[in-house]
Amino acid sequence: MADTFARRLERLAFRFVEFVFGALFRLLYRGPGEQVPPISNLLLLDSATTLAHKIRTKKVTSVEVVEAFIARIREVNLVLNTVVDERFEEALKEAKAADEYIRSGTHTPEELERNLPFLGVPFTTKDCVQVKGLRHTAGLYKRRNLVATEDADCVAQMRAAGAFPLAVTNVSELCMWWESNNTIYGRTRNPYNTNRIVGGSSGGEGCLQAAAGSPMGIGTDIGGSIRMPAFFNGIFGHKPSRGVVSNAGQYPIPNGEQNTFLGTGPMTRFATDLLPIFKVLAGPVSSERLGLKGPPPDLRKVKVFYAEDDGGGRLISAVQPDQRAAIKRAVNHLEKALGIKAKKIHLPRLKKALPIWFAKMQIKDAPTFAQQLDNCEGTVNIFLELVKWALFMSKHTFIGLFTAIMEKNGVQAGSETHTLLLNECVRLRQDFQDILGDDGVFLFPTHPTVAPFHNEPALKPYNFSYTAIFNVLGFPATQCPLGLGSEGLPLGLQVIANLNQDRLTLAMACELEKAFGGWVPPAIAV
Repeated sequence: MADTFARRLERLAFRFVEFVFGALFRLLYRGPGEQVPPISNLLLLDSATTLAHKIRTKKVTSVEVVEAFIARIREVNLVLNTVVDERFEEALKEAKAADEYIRSGTHTPEELERNLPFLGVPFTTKDCVQVKGLRHTAGLYKRRNLVATEDADCVAQMRAAGAFPLAVTNVSELCMWWESNNTIYGRTRNPYNTNRIVGGSSGGEGCLQAAAGSPMGIGTDIGGSIRMPAFFNGIFGHKPSRGVVSNAGQYPIPNGEQNTFLGTGPMTRFATDLLPIFKVLAGPVSSERLGLKGPPPDLRKVKVFYAEDDGGGRLISAVQPDQRAAIKRAVNHLEKALGIKAKKIHLPRLKKALPIWFAKMQIKDAPTFAQQLDNCEGTVNIFLELVKWALFMSKHTFIGLFTAIMEKNGVQAGSETHTLLLNECVRLRQDFQDILGDDGVFLFPTHPTVAPFHNEPALKPYNFSYTAIFNVLGFPATQCPLGLGSEGLPLGLQVIANLNQDRLTLAMACELEKAFGGWVPPAIAV
């Protein structure tokens, strides 16, 4: 009884703090912020697969496409601060070479589609993924001058499909926070309201996609770093099943089992682009194993389960009414359009998502976050850096330093609590597997609130639990936009399936795009 009372008191205190500081943030950040330049080139409204088709059938040149996106980046970056390094000249040369190859007639359009599905289409990725010749800082000041000498595996795979990198985008410090801000490049701003965050750590990538500055992108996700930015920016993002896409060529380097939590996947404005890009990233062997090359699944035969919240996780925001309503609309659509009667479920262990994630992230003998803040060349003195931060002298963000403190004082690898939480993870995974089987999906909020104001995540740091738990469970998860809410900000949900059933979540994303319109351009003047 005493424990229940203490939890209720804790929840009330948290809600009170949320309310008070929420009101202060609304006073501080009034209005929609700075206006993003409207989209004025029709090419920017095409999907990546449409652009690829137009290029190989000579309806448009790769050079025209690249020039359109370069121009768009230059006009939106002044407002949004999303691109941190670029290779525009090199990309234009590669575009010219692609056009010449197509004009040579060496291969038919059908052969090009089969062997080089994205020939002539540019793409972008985040600044923790190696792109040869571009900055590879992961938002860490000590790496500010580091330039990648080779491509990450995922970049190489996209190149092999005929695409080429155009730029890299902003991230949070060491990619371990859900607002993209660091002491090298500063803060990235949301295209729907520049007073709001873009998420992290793939926040720059989500922002650029939403602003139509890139036809397709690659993100990485160890606790929601694809799905949260995709949600806050109103686009699609897919975290694959564990072990499907190579993570080689990224920094920070995941340690041990962490590599199975980290997912590399596509971020796009259009659901129809997810599967083609994912097949390239997964490669032919994994694509065959996951059934990605066969016909799409019949969604009428798919079982649908859903939950509107996590059941009451500690120090986590309540799911906003707009978000709950969006999930209900999705459930109603599936029932009316496909005859699917979705079942609402409650999994008590789901409210332990956050402590389970923290426990799984603890790897014995792995570098501490304080060591990673020094680029693993030593250990940062956290107390000294906090003093320097207070005096505006530190090269680290407050959140980076806070993360190091939390790690040091959190559950330790090998402890009794750690073991108990690992066992809970196993049980929760089994709970989901028993429910989902090979033909079920689970609809769940991507995040409890729409995009917060800048710095507001520091007051509700644990809200990322809604995405994080599915990293350690290993399941595929696809963020799907569901239009704009009452504040003019994107709504959405994530679709989760059993291990290696990515094709179900991707197919459901396409269905929800058809029903709710998918990406909503911030502004158009065409």
